[in-house]
Amino acid sequence: MKKSHPMRRIVLASAATVSGIVLLLSLKPDSDPAGAAASAVPPQSSVQGGAQAAGTGSFTGDVQQTQYGPVQVRLTVAGGKITVAEAVQQPKGGQSDQINGNAMPKLNQAVVAAQSAQIDAVSGATFTSQGYKKSLQSAIDKMKASAGSAQGSGAGAAQVSGTFTGDAEETQYGVVQVRITVQNNKITKSEAVQAPKGGRSDQITADAVPKLGQAVVAAQSPNVDMVSGATYTSTGYKKSLQSAIDKANASASQQGSGSQGSGSQGSGASQGSGSAPGSAQGSGSQGAGSAQASGTFTGSVVQTQYGPVQVRVTVAGGKITKAEAVQQPKGGMSDQINGDAVPKLNQAAVASGDGDIDAVSGATYTSGGYKKSLQSALDQAGG
Repeated sequence: MKKSHPMRRIVLASAATVSGIVLLLSLKPDSDPAGAAASAVPPQSSVQGGAQAAGTGSFTGDVQQTQYGPVQVRLTVAGGKITVAEAVQQPKGGQSDQINGNAMPKLNQAVVAAQSAQIDAVSGATFTSQGYKKSLQSAIDKMKASAGSAQGSGAGAAQVSGTFTGDAEETQYGVVQVRITVQNNKITKSEAVQAPKGGRSDQITADAVPKLGQAVVAAQSPNVDMVSGATYTSTGYKKSLQSAIDKANASASQQGSGSQGSGSQGSGASQGSGSAPGSAQGSGSQGAGSAQASGTFTGSVVQTQYGPVQVRVTVAGGKITKAEAVQQPKGGMSDQINGDAVPKLNQAAVASGDGDIDAVSGATYTSGGYKKSLQSALDQAGG
């Protein structure tokens, strides 16, 4: 019988243990599965200073007045990335047509490439470039606000209901402006509050506008076919419709941030902190009963024979407390005429509490534009 050797057994046992550990280590994956999965998730992209890229939709910047006319930019955004930039307003007439025909495509392309407002001015189009960049920045600000409110809103998306009036669009035959009625995020009605009139336009408009309205409700978007024989009216209709939808989307973003009370909205105009033309800029307290609008509401730009008119109203508890023209015809006799007329129109709007006010003698065109823009502001406020 062999004599046992305790030390030898200890050495053998230790060797077996080490071998086992080596085998275990050789079977362990190179990295922890959970850690690998986490590192495989791409970081969220950011736009303009680290804002989370949650924005999707169309965002229209504020109108910027330049020496040669207004500039306004609209962005189309998908997943926080700008896919399209376009000017929905730009200076027109004379040399402006040639200058902006060259400058706008370059500015639009630069925005998509830069994904920000940090773009170079186009040589020979300094004023247009400056106005473009300012309007662009306000559109990006709205995109950021939308992204932030979408992240903070949790699982439920805001349900928008109300009436939203698009910007007035000039066509070769007259102005087109569209108003949509929305119920729980669905367009239930689309109508033209302005359309070309007179001569053949009456017949064409009477046929085309109802067809366009029906098509919008069916499609639930501005992607509808032109009406044959009404190309200009159809184009203006679709542009104004898009701006109305933009305002409805802005309202949804503001509601999603939790600024709304528990009650229903009178006209669906949101009362968040956004500054979009046509969106409410007030503090947005709405009670449990019928909504009493409070805030600042900016009407659509209305083009007149002598220049654009745009009205802003301040509303408290459903009552107009202030009316002012943020745009009005300027230069030559217009300065004197509007210096007299606009204060009278402002006073009349506050006194009447609605858009049914008399024109000021000697300022027919300004008065007409004022009343139309005032009415679109009141539409947004629910008045």
